[in-house]
Amino acid sequence: MGRREAILKRLSQEHQAISASQLAKEFHVSRQVVVGDIALLRAQGEAIVSTSKGYLLSSNVHNPVLTNRIVCKHRSEETLDELFTIVDFGGAVLDVRIDHPIYKEIVVELKVRSRKDAMDFMANIENKQATLLSGLTDGVHIHTIETATKEEFDQIKEALNQKGYLYTEMTK
Repeated sequence: MGRREAILKRLSQEHQAISASQLAKEFHVSRQVVVGDIALLRAQGEAIVSTSKGYLLSSNVHNPVLTNRIVCKHRSEETLDELFTIVDFGGAVLDVRIDHPIYKEIVVELKVRSRKDAMDFMANIENKQATLLSGLTDGVHIHTIETATKEEFDQIKEALNQKGYLYTEMTK
């Protein structure tokens, strides 16, 4: 069994997050090697969640306790970065919604829980030459975000704010 498979097996046995440093010590490699292994596992479709305390398999996360909404505004080419930011801090993007001047609220389910989900979503948009829903509202949109803790949600908000993606009346 290779190291990545062993890491995946180790994560499948835990219901609490395991830090990259802890995994590095167990597998006698550097923390950076573990971070790379996790990225490769995610690229293969493994639903690994990053939290402030380490990594978990999403199937081992017991019903996240928080769902909150955030209002964002950014250019369409920043969408993948927005989604990566949310999932990298342990969040899941359940939906996107806009307030359309004629149709009122439009909600579309996304269920983006990993970088792979985000890349698949954006590839689907590109392959079908579709327009993002936020294109109808000059980039303004709302996401329902699911997190395991309030701290994760706060980290997501702070990261999105630092990137200029959170919408306030003063934004862009």
